[in-house]
Amino acid sequence: MGLTIGVDIGGTKIAAGVVDEEGNILSTFKVPTPTTPQAIVDAIASAVEGARAGHEIVGVGIGAAGYVNRQRSTVYFAPNIDWRQEPLKAEVEDRVGLPVVVENDANAAAWGEYKFGAGKGHRNVICITLGTGLGGGIIIGNKLRRGHFGVAAEFGHIRMVPDGLLCGCGSQGCWEQYASGRALVRYAKQRANATPENAQILLSMGDGTPDGIEGKHISMAARQGDPVAVDSYRELARWAGAGLADLASLFDPSAFIVGGGLSDEGELVLDPIRKSYKRWLVGGNWRPVADVIAAQLGNKAGLVGAADLAREPDPIM
Repeated sequence: MGLTIGVDIGGTKIAAGVVDEEGNILSTFKVPTPTTPQAIVDAIASAVEGARAGHEIVGVGIGAAGYVNRQRSTVYFAPNIDWRQEPLKAEVEDRVGLPVVVENDANAAAWGEYKFGAGKGHRNVICITLGTGLGGGIIIGNKLRRGHFGVAAEFGHIRMVPDGLLCGCGSQGCWEQYASGRALVRYAKQRANATPENAQILLSMGDGTPDGIEGKHISMAARQGDPVAVDSYRELARWAGAGLADLASLFDPSAFIVGGGLSDEGELVLDPIRKSYKRWLVGGNWRPVADVIAAQLGNKAGLVGAADLAREPDPIM
């Protein structure tokens, strides 16, 4: 199929990269992320044109945070960009003159990990991304499963707690309210406020108050044994593992791949997630247990996955 370009739309920058069939990134081009929807389309085109210089490109894959239709052409809804029924495929194709496919960004990252990262050798994997929110992707029988309308695997909005915490999606009790970077910071602030004597290391890294705690402080403090920081990670892991146990009942994968920024903490977060997963897995003492492994591609997964999915046949066919 030749070289393709993957596009990753971030909050501050849009990155486009030329990717070969082995998942190697040959060149990248980045532009700042604008603030208006139409300007973002223009910026995507600009990034693609910058990355393609000197390369023969056969297609473009765009990873978009939002609900993407099954035809991989239209963004139904994007929570952080004012895209509603946005014909992104057609708009970018008009500007760059190349075939374009649009994928959900978590699906793209899941595919990248499955094809070139931690999922190599597996046929059935579930990926979750633990970042500011919680996303995911489903690969069953070596195929990315998007669902009938294209919006499957929105794991972060499974309702874990009836009438629980209000979520940005408008619902209550969503999984990402209990297992995400935002949740981790909330746990740490609550615990530091209740028992500041147990958070001396953590509090010393900010402005000395619970309100000054940031995610990076929790990571550093946990590695130094701060009780509140460590306990905050355990609470996040308790919810993350419980959710994986539910997903195991649905999909029965051979492995769960945990990506996103929180996975960068390695065993600090993965070990308690495994323990929670096994604790809540129905019949866990008598059945095979899926591996829970760290993603390998880091923040490159979405770009690499989107580029490779541009080579995949139309899933409608």
